[in-house]
Amino acid sequence: MVNYHNRKFKAVRNTENGETSEETIFHYKQYGNIVSSDYSGGNIVRGNLIGIVSLNGTIDMRYHQVNIKGELMTGTCTSIPEVLADGKIRLHEKWQWTSGDKSEGYSIIEEL
Repeated sequence: MVNYHNRKFKAVRNTENGETSEETIFHYKQYGNIVSSDYSGGNIVRGNLIGIVSLNGTIDMRYHQVNIKGELMTGTCTSIPEVLADGKIRLHEKWQWTSGDKSEGYSIIEEL
């Protein structure tokens, strides 16, 4: 299982309907197979996520965040890890809003 504990990530790609950007920083914690993260930056004032990590490192998560417009946004996400040559992790994320327009998107975050 991939260990995400105390790893920091930043968003490097997102579809237009997403709110994360290169200014968004995620700080992950992991206890057993439960992962959580606080995040903020760019269009996000404050966000939190919680998820379950599978044996292959894939994360099934739920997130909620408040954006700079003062809106509370929520969603679901599946993150698939890729271990880079330098040992850092890149997460390929397929997500969907459960608030707002309920649209889907794709993003990539990379370990700092």
